[in-house]
This record gives sequence, structure tokens and C-alpha cells, in this order.
Amino acid sequence: MELDRYDRLILETLQQNGRISNQELAEAINLSPSPCLRRVRQLEELGLIDGYVALVNARKLGLSLLSFIQISMDKHTPERFSTFEKSVANFAEVLECHLITGQSADYLLKVIVKDMDDFQQFLLNKLTCIEGVSGVHSSFVLKSPVKTTALPV
Repeated sequence: MELDRYDRLILETLQQNGRISNQELAEAINLSPSPCLRRVRQLEELGLIDGYVALVNARKLGLSLLSFIQISMDKHTPERFSTFEKSVANFAEVLECHLITGQSADYLLKVIVKDMDDFQQFLLNKLTCIEGVSGVHSSFVLKSPVKTTALPV
């Protein structure tokens, strides 16, 4: 689908405020409410808008230790990768899991926990218990000067 100026403005605005009313959205992009609503529904139907979420403050939930973990697997087989992916998908601590190239690792995980004690429990009682995990390299986030969920439109 070719996005025009209004579609881009709708996507940019909704990424900043998913709770904006259709009336406010229409005013923000200088379009009348009916065509604005039709465009939003079309963007949803086409799958450009996957859904709407609330961004929760991790620190206020007591989750203050963010880490990136590189995982190496012992075998590069579809079964091994599938087992790993299904396992980490069930761990609430795992925010993201990426199969990567260009590193000695096979996967990159983004993980959040309360503190170092929780991290140790996660590492020893969950992550390293997955069949096929042969190496783990952890990096801890000290600061996040850029943090956004908005995609360039």
C-alpha cells in the first residue's frame, strides 16, 4: 500500500498517543472526522496498525535491571531453535528475542528483572536449563538515552 501524507500523519500521531479520540486526531492532521476514521480503520485492516497498548513504567513496578543476553546454541538445527524459542516465549522476563547473525551468538534477548538476585535466578533456573544453550553473555543497561516505540513513517 502506498501511504499518503494523511496516512503518515495518522500513524505518527497514533504512535505518540494511541488514546487520542478520532475528533482530536482529525483536528491534529487537518482532516474531517469521517475520512480520518475511515483511514484509521483501513490502516488497521491492512495490518499497518497491529494493535494498541499501554506503556507501563518498569521502574514503578520494581523492574530496574535491564539486560541484553547473547545466547549460543550447541547445534544449529530447526528442532533446537524451535525448542529454545518456545521456552523463552514463556518467560515473562523476556521482552524480546531475536535470532541474529554476525556475532558468535545465535540469539539476542532483551530481559528485565528486579535486581541482580532476580537475574541470577532467571539465568540459573530458567535460561541455562533450556536444552541446547551452550553459551550466555550478559550486558547490563546503565542508561537509555534514546528509547522509543515509534517507527519512522
